[in-house]
Amino acid sequence: MSSFADPVPLSELVERARSGDRDALEELLGVIRPLLVRRCSRFLPHLDDAEEAAQDALVAIARNIGDFTGSGSFEGWITVIASNSARMTYRRLRRRAAENGAAELPETADPRTTSVMAGTRLDVMEALSELERSKPQVVEPFVLRDLGSLPYEEIAAITGTSLATVRDRIHVARKFMRSALRTRL
Repeated sequence: MSSFADPVPLSELVERARSGDRDALEELLGVIRPLLVRRCSRFLPHLDDAEEAAQDALVAIARNIGDFTGSGSFEGWITVIASNSARMTYRRLRRRAAENGAAELPETADPRTTSVMAGTRLDVMEALSELERSKPQVVEPFVLRDLGSLPYEEIAAITGTSLATVRDRIHVARKFMRSALRTRL
């Protein structure tokens, strides 16, 4: 393991982890964990939920590191995994709430018990769920751009679509989200 004064470049850790070096994988997961928690916290209203989603993402990354081809950036690859993990965690939380007697999660957050940011995230996740149901093909580009902050070119590479298609899908998703959030807020 590298010392703090002599950090191993991320690209080297990725290559070593892809080659089966378990020490490199462990170090890589430690390095990217804070980024994954930040990515997941953009979706989820509570830090505990974001940490749970980040942990799920770390497990997925560890299992699938050999599948990372390097055609896009490593950060883009882990952003896709983190956003999928956060969305699955949100769905799991909704299911749990329904199973525990709540008909469903509240449409809007209760301001007495929820911070403004957490309430906004709940609204975004609800709107994102609506978007997934009505226009599933636009969700991934939207999430990668607006929540993952990836460049359009990288999103095109990740999704295997043209730059024009990526821009169009993001435009459609933003328009939908604006409308959905306007009715919620």
